[in-house]
Amino acid sequence: MTHQDTPPEGGFNKLIDEQLELAAVKLPALTPVHPSPVDHEELKAAHANIEDLLLGHAEATPEMLEEMAALQDAPQLSEEELARQALAHGGADNDPATPE
Repeated sequence: MTHQDTPPEGGFNKLIDEQLELAAVKLPALTPVHPSPVDHEELKAAHANIEDLLLGHAEATPEMLEEMAALQDAPQLSEEELARQALAHGGADNDPATPE
């Protein structure tokens, strides 16, 4: 590289700064959803699960007891039905061609 082809000192940094400024102008303005922690009252506690109950971290609610009773009273699924459901479910990637 000859002396004529060498960029001026700090030229690359200037180019990057200009590109960042151009990109920032094109981005939409972001407005905060919750401007202060006080506005987070609408967040509900997470729904307790069976692990929370067994570890004593939560009390069973009537709705949870009803759900557990319904699951216990549900008929057993055959191996064929379980296989059909597994093949119909796309898994984490939601692709039925690769069931999980």
